Amino acid sequence: MKLYCLLFLLSLCFQLYACDSKQDQVEGFFSQSGHTNNWAVLVCTSRFWFNYRHIANTLSMYRTVKRLGIPDSNIILMLADDVSCNPRNTYPATVYNNAARFLDLYGENVEVDYRGYEVTVENFIRMLTGRVSPDTPRSKRLLSDDRSNIFVYMTGHGGDEFLKFQDAEEISAYDLADAFKQMSEKNRYNEIFFMIDTCQANTMYKRIDSPNILATGSSKLGESSYSHHIDYDIGVAVIDSFTYYNLEFLEKVDMTSDATLQDLFQTYDPVKIASEPGIRSDLFHRPLDKVKVTDFFGNVQNVELTRQRYPLIEEDDNISLTYNDSTTFDTPANPIQLEPTIRHSFKVQQRPQSLSWYISNPASLFGGLVTIILGYFISKSLTI
Repeated sequence: MKLYCLLFLLSLCFQLYACDSKQDQVEGFFSQSGHTNNWAVLVCTSRFWFNYRHIANTLSMYRTVKRLGIPDSNIILMLADDVSCNPRNTYPATVYNNAARFLDLYGENVEVDYRGYEVTVENFIRMLTGRVSPDTPRSKRLLSDDRSNIFVYMTGHGGDEFLKFQDAEEISAYDLADAFKQMSEKNRYNEIFFMIDTCQANTMYKRIDSPNILATGSSKLGESSYSHHIDYDIGVAVIDSFTYYNLEFLEKVDMTSDATLQDLFQTYDPVKIASEPGIRSDLFHRPLDKVKVTDFFGNVQNVELTRQRYPLIEEDDNISLTYNDSTTFDTPANPIQLEPTIRHSFKVQQRPQSLSWYISNPASLFGGLVTIILGYFISKSLTI
């Protein structure tokens, strides 16, 4: 009887071990950072032709986050939008961020959510905190939750703890910190990555005291933030240095990249940028070498590719499906009869596990063998 109990305990232990390992795999599969969705808030606080580079900065970040998987429905773009069709634009209806003009940032689908004089401090803070009027359309709402990672990018003209909005008003470091505080109290984010490109940019995140916020800026107190280069045909600077070198790194990243924010920050060179970038990570709970760039610039990609195929068997017998190396579909001759059938649900017929699967899962194999042996001994004892 002692032998039976011992075998039973061994079987139970191995089954529990197998369940724990599967649970760890499931948790690691869904997200290491704990977020299930991504948002981007991109704000250009300038207007007028001579601020062309600020428009290009913002549109460059817009293109990057879209390329890495964040849909327009999860991007809030605040833009004066007054340079693409400006009479002084040598290349009408275009915005470029490089003098070579290889890429037109305005040539494809650009959805501006807050345009022109809608770009105000009040609208920015209301959008972040969710205190918008009931008639505000969905495209102008930040519908984030406590599982959202949010990338907030701002560019324009600023100074010591302030950033100008279209030369008409200012947002202070205290205003920004208070907005993030409200977001934290309302569970409107999981993590925030705040990036700002302006003069004395690092002073804008000094007053933030909310948890799980990582911040970086282009220049320290007393420093200006400079443009990278001029397009002499357009007649103005087309991009700022800090944004330019961030994009230089991000252009090498795709949705499946394992590049981390630590890798990004290590590329910051004060000599090239012509100012000293700052990084604030004391409020952030994860080590930077474990934070993927796509945790903020990309979108959640919970897709697992397997070599095993799953045949789809329809519940309705009117259509027969065969799934093998060459998939064939036998359908009725009359296409009108097919329409209601296609709308029916499909059930997945899973193939039985092969021997290779059990070999790759030794805990399950051993547990199964112990269970069989235990059952054999129990049956023998009952027959005696």
